[in-house]
Parts: sequence; C-alpha cells; structure tokens
Amino acid sequence: MALPDPGTTEIDVLTRKIALRSKAQLKTKAPLRARTPMKAAKPKTSAIRMSAKGEQCLVRIPGVCNRNSSTTVLAHLNGAGVGCKHGDHKAAYCCSACHDWLDGGYVQHGYGRTTRDLWHLESVIRTQDRLIEKGLLLVKGAA
Repeated sequence: MALPDPGTTEIDVLTRKIALRSKAQLKTKAPLRARTPMKAAKPKTSAIRMSAKGEQCLVRIPGVCNRNSSTTVLAHLNGAGVGCKHGDHKAAYCCSACHDWLDGGYVQHGYGRTTRDLWHLESVIRTQDRLIEKGLLLVKGAA
C-alpha cells in the first residue's frame, strides 16, 4: 500500500478508508429515526426481600442486636463474587445493627470471620424456615 504523504502512517490511511466506506454506506441506507431516550431499569424487588419488612431479626448477635423490626432487611451471605450477591434464598432477616456487624463490625467486637460466617449461616437457616412457613420458599418433594 502506497502512503500518500511522507508524514502519513498506514493506520491513518486505513482509518480514512474506513471512514469513507461508512459514510458511503450511510447515504444508501434509509435515514435514521430519532430514538426515545432509554429509561433506567428499576431493579426488581423480590417477594422475599419485601417480606423482610417488619420481621424480627433472626441474626440476633448478643450485645449488638437492636431488636427493631422496622430496620429489618435481607442480609445476603458473602462469597458470590466481586460485586455479586448470593440469591435471596441465601440471606437472613437482619436488623440494622446486626447488618452493620456482619459488614465488618465483627472485627471491632473482637470476632473473626469464621464466627461471623457461622452466626450468619445459622440465621440463614432460621430465615429459610420462616420463608417456607410463609410460602415464599418452596421445597420440591417435601410433604
């Protein structure tokens, strides 16, 4: 490929050719219609997440739990990957104080990750039992 100018690189020539091709193709196509701006998708809130509202805390960290059912949310287990959460079936009803403890407050209280994970897993099991009672978690093959 012969370069037109001594200062022009091969990449410049290829870029120019691609630009010319794309403009030629636009002329033969129908004119583009204006599109309406996309709306940001609202994250869907599952029935299990919504069911946490007003429930008692099932994590119940001694000396931490505030027992305030108006602050209860669904606290997901760690370990699903960076920037990911486990499914709602792997979470526990948790008050705001216990949730803060699970998110890192356990270190300030002198506990390790193993203790935190054990207490969280126990509360997930209690929450799963509660979800089964409410009919929000179905177990196939169970009587």
